[in-house]
Amino acid sequence: MRDSGVRGVRGLRRGVRPVVATAALVAVGVAMSACSSSGGPDDEVAEPTGAARLDARTAAALHAVEKATELAGSARVSSSSVMGDLLSMRTAGVLGWAGEPVGRLSITYTGGELAESMRALNSSSMEARLLPDAYYAKVGDKFAAQMHGKHWIRYDYDDLADLPGGSGTYLKDQLRNTAPIQPVKLLLASGDVRRAGTETVRGERTTHYSGAVEVAALADSALKEQLVQAGVATETVDIWVNARNLLVKKVEQGELSSGRMSSTAYYSAYGVKVTVAAPEGGDTADFKDLLGNSEASSAPPG
Repeated sequence: MRDSGVRGVRGLRRGVRPVVATAALVAVGVAMSACSSSGGPDDEVAEPTGAARLDARTAAALHAVEKATELAGSARVSSSSVMGDLLSMRTAGVLGWAGEPVGRLSITYTGGELAESMRALNSSSMEARLLPDAYYAKVGDKFAAQMHGKHWIRYDYDDLADLPGGSGTYLKDQLRNTAPIQPVKLLLASGDVRRAGTETVRGERTTHYSGAVEVAALADSALKEQLVQAGVATETVDIWVNARNLLVKKVEQGELSSGRMSSTAYYSAYGVKVTVAAPEGGDTADFKDLLGNSEASSAPPG
């Protein structure tokens, strides 16, 4: 959801940047779709206190959404997102969070600095596969030509620590938490949320909840730290929940250091079977090897 992962790409050497940008773009695609937090669905959210305390009915409704989402285990998702001048993108696919996180996503870059970097390599869209130990990003032919004709990059989650500026830890967290829980956690932690009526969204009757998040006033320390690190001061969150207590739509808007952030996502087919397999090994390059080769080739002569 945030730009922490992609901000670290800006200062990279030319040879390293496309490989790291691909890592960041996949992670942001997952984050914008799932809007995951650094914690899992079982994590406790600190309840707001004082004047910001939620009314009991609203709090119970939001906790019911958390529980129903956890039990559903998977969903189809489509989203559109803008992150200031860094990136705008569309994402569609399936995500699973019952046990280990898995998923398949199609990501299309529609604008921004990182999108231009990828377009230069004829990679204006990307397929991503998330597996328990790693995720895979498929690149275009021009990019593949720089990897001896291999079309997939494998990113081991543990290897993401090699990314600059601490961004790798953020990307790993995003990719390991695929359930669409964070909008609900933000509303619960903020205390500033209201029931905004009922609406029909994509044919489903839903209840609309809307809230404003003042990061400095958040009761949940983990969420607060994550948002502060991403440079977020305020954010508005809207969710639309169906009769089964499942998200049908969410909208988030806020200000990042790179400019205005907005993200809209739709969810459907909860419980859908998510089957994901790793690409053929012969068509796959390893991120760690590529990063090492790029840094070596761009180093000044001794």
